[in-house]
Amino acid sequence: MTDTPPVTLEDVRDAAERIKGVAHRTPVVRSRTLDALVGAEVFVKCENFQRIGAFKFRGAYNAASRLSPEQLAQGIAAYSSGNHAQAVALAARELGTSAVILMPEDTPRSKREATAGYGAEVVTYDRYTGDRVAIGEALAAERGLALIPPYEHPHVIAGQGTAALELIEEAGDLDALVVPVGGGGLIAGSATAGKGLLPGLRVIGVEPEQGDDTKRSLEAGRRVAVPVPRTIADGQAADIPGELTFSVNRRLVDGIALVDDDQIREAMRFAFERLKIVIEPSGASALAALLAHRVDRVPPRVGVILSGGNIDTERFTDILRG
Repeated sequence: MTDTPPVTLEDVRDAAERIKGVAHRTPVVRSRTLDALVGAEVFVKCENFQRIGAFKFRGAYNAASRLSPEQLAQGIAAYSSGNHAQAVALAARELGTSAVILMPEDTPRSKREATAGYGAEVVTYDRYTGDRVAIGEALAAERGLALIPPYEHPHVIAGQGTAALELIEEAGDLDALVVPVGGGGLIAGSATAGKGLLPGLRVIGVEPEQGDDTKRSLEAGRRVAVPVPRTIADGQAADIPGELTFSVNRRLVDGIALVDDDQIREAMRFAFERLKIVIEPSGASALAALLAHRVDRVPPRVGVILSGGNIDTERFTDILRG
């Protein structure tokens, strides 16, 4: 680690200007029932209403829009379990270029079809036996494409941080921010923005119990790998934190809460029945941590990010049935 942070509050503000008018400024919702259950004022940032249905469009567009005309002419590559795939595909379309996306074979059908629907070519691999980074880098090199990783990129991290920037601008001073953690890009950007604006802010990440690589890594002070998680939260099925994201998160993140699949289900159900919104499992994990009281010492004013809502009707109902 160096003393110079890879992403700053000014980078997040710059990203906010770059995505303005292209990405949506998503709503912040309140619920008296949620406040009563959590024991705090809760401000819910609904990234399920973002373009492509998840926060990922913020970082993808911020990074893609900074490519040179020569790079854009060649095209863009990415690897993703779904939401980053759609985000890069849409960013490429917005910028008038093409995209090739590497996706796991078991990616939910709705996410694969949506990615192809934005005009991208989809290439698949087995997430349990293949190294997506190595495969993705080889694919990009072979075809001469600019690779935009899902979180290991300062412009991606800065773009993701704009969600927290908007939340704080609308909600005002917060005491804590609860954020889903997969590869760590959303929480790295959120912590950068949040603590840049509110130095006393407590930033809590949330992971599935089966995929607690960031929690283990923060406790060990180094990146720790776990077996590829098998969880309904497919967007959080990371086996090791990113090197760049971990360098940010070990400095700025105050702790990690864990939730199981049943708690994620109940959060999805609560969001549907009481907030009247649909969220995917990964998008529900931070809300699940609050509802299941997995966050210690909840302070008076809490922000929570619902990171996405990309789920089809069949899978949504199957998950809620358990």
